[in-house]
Amino acid sequence: MALELVDNNLNIDSIPWFARPKHVMLTGSYITPLKDGWENMDDWNEGMHRVQNYLNDKGLNRQVVLLPDSARTAAAAAEAIGCSVAQIAKSIIFRLPETGEALLVITSGINRVNEKTVAQTLGVTLGKADAEFVREKTGYAIGGVAPVAHKEQVRTLIDRDLLQYEEIWAAAGHPKSVFPLSPDELLAITESRVLEVK
Repeated sequence: MALELVDNNLNIDSIPWFARPKHVMLTGSYITPLKDGWENMDDWNEGMHRVQNYLNDKGLNRQVVLLPDSARTAAAAAEAIGCSVAQIAKSIIFRLPETGEALLVITSGINRVNEKTVAQTLGVTLGKADAEFVREKTGYAIGGVAPVAHKEQVRTLIDRDLLQYEEIWAAAGHPKSVFPLSPDELLAITESRVLEVK
């Protein structure tokens, strides 16, 4: 599929490396690699639009990026982006049986959440969240759960290990979509609590 740049005066160096396929489309603040099925924002799912709109509303100059392959795992996302696995902000959803609410733990891609430690620290019981529960509470499918713009208010914890990185990457509402941000930005837009989670 051959398409031209929307802005022929655009300096290609201003486009991040991950958004430099053979042909690129720029629309507003969106940078979208052109691949079959992903030609424009009309092909984005509702969750991706929700994340980008949320970032725009918060005044963050950050763009949702589409990866060529699925980023359902931290390792797959890191490989596609070209960052370390530790810089991937994994979204893990737990069910709180006492209240039926969701708890989101955003952890470094190399860490495994110590459920016992988190439960003891918060004074709650952590239950397993199935795909239906995750979608009901967040509006996203497992593998694409963004840290923001959930369908319901979700209590959120952030892994202290993420704070050491200048830039981290989080899911953006679809298994193939991510967005970059700083740990400080993540804290600001999620109003979350920092915790040792491993």
